[in-house]
Amino acid sequence: MVKIQEITNKRIWESMVLARPEANFLQSWNWGEFHKSLGHKIFRVGFYDEINLVGIMLSIVEKAKRGTYLTVPGGPLINWENNEISSEFKKVIIEIAKKNNCSFVRVRPQIFDTAENSKLFSDLGFVNAPMHLHAELSNILDITKTEEELMANMRKATRYEIKQAQKIGIKITTSDLAKDISDFYDLQMETAKRQGFVPFSKKFLEEQFKIFLADNECVLYTAWMGETKLAQAMVIFYGQEADYHYGASSEDGRKFPGAYLIQWEAIKEAKRRGLKRYNFWGVAPEGEKSHRFYGVSVFKRGFGGEDVAYLHARDLVLNWPRYLLNYLIEFFRKLTRHV
Repeated sequence: MVKIQEITNKRIWESMVLARPEANFLQSWNWGEFHKSLGHKIFRVGFYDEINLVGIMLSIVEKAKRGTYLTVPGGPLINWENNEISSEFKKVIIEIAKKNNCSFVRVRPQIFDTAENSKLFSDLGFVNAPMHLHAELSNILDITKTEEELMANMRKATRYEIKQAQKIGIKITTSDLAKDISDFYDLQMETAKRQGFVPFSKKFLEEQFKIFLADNECVLYTAWMGETKLAQAMVIFYGQEADYHYGASSEDGRKFPGAYLIQWEAIKEAKRRGLKRYNFWGVAPEGEKSHRFYGVSVFKRGFGGEDVAYLHARDLVLNWPRYLLNYLIEFFRKLTRHV
């Protein structure tokens, strides 16, 4: 018999997450702490088979002008082949959502986009979400190979840009100071204005960096040409995976290959930490040149990774009238933002 129990012990939580090879930071203890720092209600529950912890789930109550809903990012981390556990998963998210006046639950599980997994969620009563929940199509690089093998497997142009960056004297610095996120925020604002996307708030970036930094799980990289800042990237190192979570660049960064050298240095750091893969985070589908992130996707794919498609976000609807309003807003937002 499967039992559900709240988990309040960080050590117990992290030992379970880190034991799951598919996991990334989206179900980590610190991702929950980050959302708490933003004022969000979070719920950490464990799935117990008799006395053994066999799965976990972090869920977050999100409040927006269009309504309140519950999200489960990159989770839950459970055995999906166990019907009893998946049934209990549905029961507990309905219970949490109703207690918090949520109109629906959005789940983006850390499982692959297959017909079998799609049917699994359809059978549980979920429908396709109009919008993604975190990266669903990612480019992931196997970094268990040697540096020589990694370099050889890159696109020729990418390999050239890295070597060119080293040749012309571009320097990469790293920071573990939370105050430096203010500079990253400013560069992100510049990038957002140039590329036409909605930037994250300063608090959003500062809190995330500060919380992961406390456990040595986050690094801010900066590429310099002399005194000129070219590009920056925030990389999270967690479990078996490093994640290129956020990036920004200056106008000068478009002239010099600093961003390429940042990624190479981050990949080497991930290898030093004994991680197995480097996740370049979201990419646009191959060939979709109208997609807002087409250009950066070409950049990411140049490092030799493979595209991995996770199951598209699924919604469990609890209040159809309120959900339909949210659906229409997100549907048209996706069209106008070209994502």
